Amino acid sequence: MAQVKDGKLSLLGDNGVIAQLTKGLLERALEEERTIHLGYERGDPMGNGSGNSRNGTTPKTVLTDLGAVDLDIPRDRNGSFEPIIVPKGDTRLAKFNENIIALYTQGMTTRDIKKMLKQLYSVEVSADFISRVTDGVVEELAGWQARPLDAIYPIIYIDALFIKVRTQAVVAKRPVYIAIGVDVEGFKHVLGLWLGDGGEGAKFWLCVLTEVKNRGVEDVIFVCCDGLKGLPDAIEATWPNSVIQTCVVHLIRASLRYCTHKDRRSVVAGLKPIYCASSLEEAQNALERFESQFGSRYPGIVSLWKASWENFTPFLAYPSLLRKIIYTTNMIESVNYQLRKASKTRGHFPDDDSALKLLRLIAKNLSTTRGGTAGTKTPQWKEVLNTLAIHFPGRLDPVLN
Repeated sequence: MAQVKDGKLSLLGDNGVIAQLTKGLLERALEEERTIHLGYERGDPMGNGSGNSRNGTTPKTVLTDLGAVDLDIPRDRNGSFEPIIVPKGDTRLAKFNENIIALYTQGMTTRDIKKMLKQLYSVEVSADFISRVTDGVVEELAGWQARPLDAIYPIIYIDALFIKVRTQAVVAKRPVYIAIGVDVEGFKHVLGLWLGDGGEGAKFWLCVLTEVKNRGVEDVIFVCCDGLKGLPDAIEATWPNSVIQTCVVHLIRASLRYCTHKDRRSVVAGLKPIYCASSLEEAQNALERFESQFGSRYPGIVSLWKASWENFTPFLAYPSLLRKIIYTTNMIESVNYQLRKASKTRGHFPDDDSALKLLRLIAKNLSTTRGGTAGTKTPQWKEVLNTLAIHFPGRLDPVLN
């Protein structure tokens, strides 16, 4: 380190101190592996007549997270020595692969990753090499997508976002369906991610929900969703006892499509007494007041709320603590943000497999921690759980007892 400080040696780089230290440690470890394999130390008389002996080394360049390192791989006379730290045929360490996958998860393209590796490690790799590394997680992602789920989720949020995918030589917008479940301990988990064929549809949602049920989900108390036509029927067909809650935020956004820009503030203010009402009767009165004030100018908004009324009002029957959790699917927006960020940097995906590989990898990484997607437990979950036990007696007993 004194020589590094004096400028006589470089700390980083191909011939830097850290690279040389890495080389020394790896070669020392490989030599120890060979010793264990042979069963005797170098120069030990026990090796005489053992039938196998040391046979020099073979040069090999290995890619590490510090860059390329030239190693001397030990050999034995019989050719039976199989290194574990640097396996035969491998030209990169696991950490190097992890770094590539980490860059890929951030939404970087293979070309971007290639440039980054060149900049960080002075290593030239091909785009095909990077694709092969990322393809190594496909089987793991398939296992994650098909993993068994809990028998009961108090709440499941479902939503969709759109990405651009090249399909039959044409770049088209395709829906990505996402389901997030809150388990009985209050943790949020991405249950799965599916790529649809065209516009968001209730028929495809039925297939998604059926798959989730087939993976072990026997009961869901609340299913929070947007106002897609036919979606409540799909949910009811899957879990007949579930309470279907239309997302209030989606309903407000849909309402503003009918509204001029100058009236947006007053329309939103007029809608607030409806979804903030303390009871169903109060909400009905607020809707009538809104209709008398805005019905002549914006009959589309009034029709929208009346059509959604049955699936909008369920949350009004519960305490405010529970209302805050089920009235909107915005909790899922944090996941959507990560997925959109990765997809936007690419412009479009070349095929379905590449889209699912990246998006599922991001979703899986969000779900690997104990805290699930948000990193923390649902706020005041014990109080929520007690409220659910009062309003839905016995529904949670199979997993709580």
